[in-house]
Amino acid sequence: MSYEIVELSELKMEEAIEYLQAELNTVRTGMANASMLARVEVDYYGSPTPLNQIAGISVVEGRTLVIKPYDPSSLKDIEKACNKADLGIAPQNDGSVIRLTVPKLTGETRKEMTKKVSKIAEDTKVRIRNVRRDANTAIKKDKTMDEDVQKDALNEVQKITDKYIKKIDDMSDAKSKEVMSV
Repeated sequence: MSYEIVELSELKMEEAIEYLQAELNTVRTGMANASMLARVEVDYYGSPTPLNQIAGISVVEGRTLVIKPYDPSSLKDIEKACNKADLGIAPQNDGSVIRLTVPKLTGETRKEMTKKVSKIAEDTKVRIRNVRRDANTAIKKDKTMDEDVQKDALNEVQKITDKYIKKIDDMSDAKSKEVMSV
Protein backbone atom coordinates (compact mmCIF):
# COMPACT_ATOMS: atom_id res chain seq x y z
CA MET A 1 0.00 0.00 0.00
CA SER A 2 2.77 2.46 0.87
CA TYR A 3 4.36 1.87 -2.52
CA GLU A 4 1.13 2.95 -4.26
CA ILE A 5 0.93 6.12 -2.19
CA VAL A 6 4.54 7.04 -2.99
CA GLU A 7 4.06 6.30 -6.69
CA LEU A 8 0.84 8.32 -6.86
CA SER A 9 2.46 11.28 -5.13
CA GLU A 10 5.37 11.19 -7.59
CA LEU A 11 2.90 11.25 -10.51
CA LYS A 12 1.16 14.28 -9.02
CA MET A 13 4.52 16.01 -8.54
CA GLU A 14 5.40 15.31 -12.17
CA GLU A 15 2.12 16.93 -13.20
CA ALA A 16 3.11 20.00 -11.17
CA ILE A 17 6.42 20.14 -13.07
CA GLU A 18 4.54 19.96 -16.39
CA TYR A 19 2.32 22.82 -15.20
CA LEU A 20 5.43 24.83 -14.28
CA GLN A 21 6.97 24.27 -17.72
CA ALA A 22 3.76 25.38 -19.44
CA GLU A 23 3.56 28.50 -17.28
CA LEU A 24 7.23 29.38 -17.79
CA ASN A 25 6.76 29.11 -21.56
CA THR A 26 4.21 31.94 -21.41
CA VAL A 27 6.67 34.36 -19.78
CA ARG A 28 8.07 36.89 -22.26
CA THR A 29 11.83 36.87 -22.73
CA GLY A 30 12.19 39.46 -25.48
CA MET A 31 12.15 36.75 -28.15
CA ALA A 32 9.00 35.60 -29.92
CA ASN A 33 7.77 32.16 -28.92
CA ALA A 34 4.52 30.58 -30.12
CA SER A 35 3.89 29.14 -26.64
CA MET A 36 3.37 32.72 -25.41
CA LEU A 37 -0.08 32.37 -26.96
CA ALA A 38 -0.88 29.04 -25.32
CA ARG A 39 -3.48 30.52 -22.98
CA VAL A 40 -5.22 32.69 -25.60
CA GLU A 41 -8.74 31.48 -26.26
CA VAL A 42 -10.86 32.87 -29.09
CA ASP A 43 -14.65 33.09 -29.02
CA TYR A 44 -15.14 31.05 -32.17
CA TYR A 45 -18.81 30.61 -33.11
CA GLY A 46 -19.85 30.99 -29.50
CA SER A 47 -17.39 28.63 -27.85
CA PRO A 48 -13.95 29.42 -26.38
CA THR A 49 -11.36 27.74 -28.60
CA PRO A 50 -7.57 27.68 -28.13
CA LEU A 51 -5.90 29.95 -30.66
CA ASN A 52 -3.59 27.24 -31.97
CA GLN A 53 -6.65 25.21 -33.09
CA ILE A 54 -8.07 27.89 -35.37
CA ALA A 55 -4.89 29.52 -36.69
CA GLY A 56 -1.34 28.80 -37.69
CA ILE A 57 1.24 30.53 -35.50
CA SER A 58 4.75 31.14 -36.77
CA VAL A 59 7.79 33.11 -35.63
CA VAL A 60 9.32 35.53 -38.14
CA GLU A 61 12.75 37.12 -37.66
CA GLY A 62 12.89 36.01 -34.03
CA ARG A 63 10.79 38.90 -32.72
CA THR A 64 7.46 38.70 -34.54
CA LEU A 65 4.63 36.20 -34.16
CA VAL A 66 2.42 35.83 -37.23
CA ILE A 67 -1.05 34.42 -36.69
CA LYS A 68 -2.76 33.21 -39.88
CA PRO A 69 -6.33 32.04 -39.26
CA TYR A 70 -7.59 28.96 -41.09
CA ASP A 71 -10.94 30.75 -41.41
CA PRO A 72 -10.38 34.38 -42.54
CA SER A 73 -13.71 35.43 -41.00
CA SER A 74 -12.28 34.77 -37.51
CA LEU A 75 -9.55 37.44 -37.86
CA LYS A 76 -11.42 40.06 -35.80
CA ASP A 77 -12.21 37.54 -33.07
CA ILE A 78 -8.54 36.52 -32.88
CA GLU A 79 -7.47 40.15 -32.64
CA LYS A 80 -10.00 40.75 -29.87
CA ALA A 81 -8.77 37.64 -27.97
CA CYS A 82 -5.13 38.79 -28.25
CA ASN A 83 -6.07 42.18 -26.79
CA LYS A 84 -8.10 40.53 -24.02
CA ALA A 85 -5.28 38.09 -23.13
CA ASP A 86 -3.16 40.96 -21.76
CA LEU A 87 0.02 39.86 -23.51
CA GLY A 88 1.58 43.30 -23.29
CA ILE A 89 1.80 43.29 -27.09
CA ALA A 90 -0.55 45.15 -29.42
CA PRO A 91 -1.80 42.99 -32.30
CA GLN A 92 -1.52 44.48 -35.80
CA ASN A 93 -4.21 43.31 -38.20
CA ASP A 94 -3.37 43.72 -41.90
CA GLY A 95 -6.54 42.06 -43.22
CA SER A 96 -5.12 38.56 -43.75
CA VAL A 97 -2.80 37.92 -40.77
CA ILE A 98 -2.18 39.31 -37.31
CA ARG A 99 1.33 40.30 -36.33
CA LEU A 100 2.52 40.52 -32.74
CA THR A 101 5.92 42.20 -32.50
CA VAL A 102 7.59 41.31 -29.21
CA PRO A 103 9.32 44.43 -27.89
CA LYS A 104 12.79 44.31 -26.41
CA LEU A 105 12.59 44.06 -22.65
CA THR A 106 13.74 47.04 -20.60
CA GLY A 107 15.68 46.52 -17.39
CA GLU A 108 12.54 47.20 -15.37
CA THR A 109 10.45 44.78 -17.43
CA ARG A 110 13.12 42.09 -17.06
CA LYS A 111 12.95 42.47 -13.27
CA GLU A 112 9.15 42.20 -13.40
CA MET A 113 9.40 39.05 -15.49
CA THR A 114 11.90 37.46 -13.07
CA LYS A 115 9.48 38.24 -10.23
CA LYS A 116 6.73 36.55 -12.22
CA VAL A 117 8.98 33.52 -12.75
CA SER A 118 9.70 33.38 -9.00
CA LYS A 119 5.99 33.58 -8.18
CA ILE A 120 5.14 30.78 -10.61
CA ALA A 121 7.95 28.65 -9.13
CA GLU A 122 6.77 29.31 -5.58
CA ASP A 123 3.17 28.38 -6.48
CA THR A 124 4.46 25.12 -7.94
CA LYS A 125 6.50 24.41 -4.79
CA VAL A 126 3.32 24.87 -2.76
CA ARG A 127 1.58 22.31 -5.00
CA ILE A 128 4.48 19.87 -4.45
CA ARG A 129 4.35 20.38 -0.67
CA ASN A 130 0.59 19.82 -0.67
CA VAL A 131 1.13 16.52 -2.46
CA ARG A 132 3.74 15.58 0.16
CA ARG A 133 1.36 16.48 2.99
CA ASP A 134 -1.45 14.41 1.48
CA ALA A 135 0.89 11.43 0.96
CA ASN A 136 2.24 11.66 4.51
CA THR A 137 -1.30 11.80 5.90
CA ALA A 138 -2.34 8.77 3.87
CA ILE A 139 0.75 6.83 5.02
CA LYS A 140 0.14 7.66 8.68
CA LYS A 141 -3.54 6.70 8.46
CA ASP A 142 -2.77 3.30 6.93
CA LYS A 143 -2.93 0.94 9.92
CA THR A 144 -1.91 -2.10 7.86
CA MET A 145 1.71 -0.89 7.73
CA ASP A 146 4.11 -1.47 10.57
CA GLU A 147 6.23 1.43 11.89
CA ASP A 148 9.34 0.64 9.87
CA VAL A 149 7.43 0.50 6.59
CA GLN A 150 5.70 3.78 7.46
CA LYS A 151 9.03 5.42 8.27
CA ASP A 152 10.55 4.17 4.99
CA ALA A 153 7.55 5.42 3.02
CA LEU A 154 7.70 8.85 4.71
CA ASN A 155 11.42 9.08 3.94
CA GLU A 156 10.82 8.11 0.31
CA VAL A 157 8.12 10.78 -0.07
CA GLN A 158 10.54 13.36 1.37
CA LYS A 159 13.30 12.30 -1.06
CA ILE A 160 10.92 12.64 -3.99
CA THR A 161 9.75 16.03 -2.71
CA ASP A 162 13.35 17.26 -2.42
CA LYS A 163 14.07 16.05 -5.96
CA TYR A 164 11.12 17.95 -7.42
CA ILE A 165 11.79 21.12 -5.41
CA LYS A 166 15.33 21.09 -6.84
CA LYS A 167 13.89 20.65 -10.36
CA ILE A 168 11.67 23.67 -9.80
CA ASP A 169 14.61 25.75 -8.59
CA ASP A 170 16.71 24.71 -11.60
CA MET A 171 13.91 25.47 -14.07
CA SER A 172 13.12 28.88 -12.55
CA ASP A 173 16.82 29.83 -12.38
CA ALA A 174 17.28 28.90 -16.05
CA LYS A 175 14.21 30.95 -17.06
CA SER A 176 15.35 33.91 -14.96
CA LYS A 177 18.75 33.82 -16.67
CA GLU A 178 17.02 33.67 -20.05
CA VAL A 179 14.90 36.70 -19.15
CA MET A 180 17.86 38.68 -17.82
CA SER A 181 20.16 37.94 -20.80
CA VAL A 182 20.19 40.83 -23.25
